[in-house]
Amino acid sequence: MDLATLTQRANEAVTAGSDFNKKVKFDFGDIGKLFIDGENGTADNSDADADATIKVDWEDFKKLASGDMDPTMAFMQGKLKVLGDMSVAMQLQSLMKKLS
Repeated sequence: MDLATLTQRANEAVTAGSDFNKKVKFDFGDIGKLFIDGENGTADNSDADADATIKVDWEDFKKLASGDMDPTMAFMQGKLKVLGDMSVAMQLQSLMKKLS
């Protein structure tokens, strides 16, 4: 999976009537960003303001999305950092299943 594929999947997931209604940005460093606007049902690669920003390595994100890495353990080990509203990050579980 690459960033373009992930962005397309995220866009399909939030436009399909997702119950996620916040704005979250995944920052993958040099790979790029994924901005999910649950309010408006869109996803793109912009660097817009979000309720929460999640900084995570691209390879670790793929493990999280596939279920091979536990998000809580990743956070505790410093592999995943949340800036902003932590409760927004915690609401991502149902959406993450649709991104793998």
